[in-house]
Amino acid sequence: MTNFLARVARLLLWLIFVSWSVALVRRLLHSMLGDRATGAAPTADAAPAMAGTRRLVRDPLCGVHVDETLSIPFREEGQLLHFCSTTCRDRYAVNTRKFAANG
Repeated sequence: MTNFLARVARLLLWLIFVSWSVALVRRLLHSMLGDRATGAAPTADAAPAMAGTRRLVRDPLCGVHVDETLSIPFREEGQLLHFCSTTCRDRYAVNTRKFAANG
């Protein structure tokens, strides 16, 4: 019985080793060939994303991180705030008015 369990364990380790090796080879080939394997040329829209120029901003109400170009801006007392949706922006505006009214 011990010999059988040892063979099963050895088989499982070899399967893990082979699967990781295949994944490594695929990743190396993909990095070496890049987009040439698919035949697609990088588009102008993909260039900023590849360059890492996206800036994420945080919604002050719900805490969601949003791309700055997709966010809904709101200026309050000289400070620019970014929101994930118009609902969050409107809820924030209503709450600040309530706090201002209550003093």
